[in-house]
Amino acid sequence: MKLSVVILNYNVRYFLELCLLSVQKSISNLDAEIIVVDNNSTDDSCDMVKANFPKVILIENKDNSGFSKGNNSGVAIAKGDFVCILNPDTVVPENAFTELLKFADNQTNLGMVGCQLIDGTGAFLPESKRNIPTPNVALKKIFGNGNAYYSSLNPNEIGNVDILVGAFMLLKTEVYNEVGGFDEDYFMYGEDIDLSYKILKKGYQNYYYGNLSVIHFKGESTLKDKVYAKRFYGAMRLFYKKHFKSNVIMNALVNVGIKMASFAPQNNSASEIETTQTVIVSNAKNNNLEKQLQQPIFYVETTETIQHQSTIVLDARFLSFQKIINLMQKQKNISNSIFRIWPEGRNFILGSDSANARGEVIKF
Repeated sequence: MKLSVVILNYNVRYFLELCLLSVQKSISNLDAEIIVVDNNSTDDSCDMVKANFPKVILIENKDNSGFSKGNNSGVAIAKGDFVCILNPDTVVPENAFTELLKFADNQTNLGMVGCQLIDGTGAFLPESKRNIPTPNVALKKIFGNGNAYYSSLNPNEIGNVDILVGAFMLLKTEVYNEVGGFDEDYFMYGEDIDLSYKILKKGYQNYYYGNLSVIHFKGESTLKDKVYAKRFYGAMRLFYKKHFKSNVIMNALVNVGIKMASFAPQNNSASEIETTQTVIVSNAKNNNLEKQLQQPIFYVETTETIQHQSTIVLDARFLSFQKIINLMQKQKNISNSIFRIWPEGRNFILGSDSANARGEVIKF
């Protein structure tokens, strides 16, 4: 088998469903499998997978064992030569895996491959490609230089990079196992930095493939609250202890910076964009959806004429996932507009307008 896609889920049932629909299309021409590891969700995620995706391998954990342990359990049963670690709040284009696997097969010293991630507004996520967060650059970030971590590669470029993000990581299964997979000392956050760095230390090369874009709604799995702050900065403290423990003075300074940052105010508010109309990019009307939207409704087959302050609903029956991603990137600068995706054959639309809060699901 060529590929195993491992998706760790926790209480994001509708985002998971959209993710699985996109992954199914992306592996349609590959010898591949999908493994969903559920960390004891309290919603109906597991029932949804069983009912709608019978070919998906489902691991139902009885507790929330964290990101590292959950993903490791999925990779442990993976049959693919390659494994992709994928967040459930992502949408991949139809060509994602064929293109990345072709690229990977042509590299001689492959560690991991990542791609360009965009958020629910179509904006580039700079954590898609990062430098090693040495104590020096971490201090710069903590004390105000927000770009200290980020690679000098342009978003659309292809090249070597140090650190990739756990929302999307493609690598050989044997490399994953060689470095011990995700370090289970990390519960959530930091484990992707640790894995990337362990792979570099083994002499492999990580790559950023900017020609391919994937949606990562982000707010679903990365809520910026006090719990997030404690876990994230605690994870970074663990990273420095494991990999830079010989630098005692710098570690002490990093710990001071981490403590200061943990008291910094966090922005938990969702985007409050108020739209005045809904534009549905589709060639078919739906009366039930119209009743839920409670705005003037316009159907179009192109986004070229969409005005400001619009809720833009992208019909995945009418548009490919590749086209949806392209449209979001192209139209992201439409003032005070938001995007929602309507999965094919489903009675809900969803989207996310902020990395700091949960996205929106509208059922009809």
